[in-house]
Amino acid sequence: MVDPVMLLAFLPAGLALNITPGPDMLFCMAQGLRGGPRCGWAASAGVASSGMLHVAVAGLGLGALVAALPGAFDVIRWAGAAYLAFIAWKTFRTPLAGVDAPPLSPVRAARQGFVVNLTNPKFILFVLAFVPQFVNPEGPVLAQFLILGAMMSAGGLVVNGLVGQFAGRLRRHLQGGTRTERGLRYACGTLFGGLALRLAA
Repeated sequence: MVDPVMLLAFLPAGLALNITPGPDMLFCMAQGLRGGPRCGWAASAGVASSGMLHVAVAGLGLGALVAALPGAFDVIRWAGAAYLAFIAWKTFRTPLAGVDAPPLSPVRAARQGFVVNLTNPKFILFVLAFVPQFVNPEGPVLAQFLILGAMMSAGGLVVNGLVGQFAGRLRRHLQGGTRTERGLRYACGTLFGGLALRLAA
């Protein structure tokens, strides 16, 4: 259903997306610091669950749009390239900052993690910019979205959960301005810029 070559290309790109610091990672980090590893993993599970909901909605909408207007895929492709270029620019310029959050129980951490990602409009915009690069519009669009989205969510669950578990050590190394933080930021910014060029081409 998904081209194996595109799947192999998706894996490292999806991993780079997972390890890029964002609101979901910062939230899981904060819960790990304040409530311990269980809260960090619970928050990550909530974030991953809402991520799959975003992917399903995006896949349904894109599938219906492409069926009605075949040229819509090209419009989405160019809009996605522009958005990825913007994300690359923001990644280069914006250091990782710390967050403060009250301690939560694992159940509340999962619920709030779900809401944090569900109410983040940037995530669904990123899904629409990123996933279509690896989707064949002549095949079942929704099924491909769900497969790729499940892989992306599983990677995010593991990465964000580990960030929550080892939050103290990771936070020390990922503070804005450290060599590790700058290297991660520049590497991810370069990758997003390359994805924008690939999508435009």
